[in-house]
Amino acid sequence: ACVALLCVFFFVASACSLRFARLPSKRVQPLRISEVVDQGDPARRASLRMILKGLEADELQQSQRALGSYEEALRVDPTNPYAYLAIARHHAEGPEPEWALSFLDKADALLRAEGRLSPRVEPHLIGLRGQALYAGGQVDAGLPYLERAWDLAPKVWTDGRLSASELR
Repeated sequence: ACVALLCVFFFVASACSLRFARLPSKRVQPLRISEVVDQGDPARRASLRMILKGLEADELQQSQRALGSYEEALRVDPTNPYAYLAIARHHAEGPEPEWALSFLDKADALLRAEGRLSPRVEPHLIGLRGQALYAGGQVDAGLPYLERAWDLAPKVWTDGRLSASELR
């Protein structure tokens, strides 16, 4: 009886620990805009090149020039989800990070509509949402997103932010 009781105890204990254990995530190599710059029609390709110029400007701490490039990318192709993603990244790093959230929603919706919501884009969408919430003072709301992004793409999201060079 003692052996049976001991076996039941270990079974229950192991079942409880499995229930609360964190399942390992499948890690991905996150998407870079430079990988998709030659995809799409001429307007999309031109828009993607403008995004790259904006990311270069952001790397050089030229915030206004970067934002101008992103806005130009949207004028050329208003349905380019990567332009919204780049603008979201730009705002998540800026003085009003909450502005990033609506651009993330738009990027997500366009990626889904185009059938381009790949596992390689998800860490950016998830992580930028966490970055914007965290930087905007909603630490408890942002941390789960940042942790999930880190699980998916630790090389990019270990520091809790997506730099312009990491997206470029």
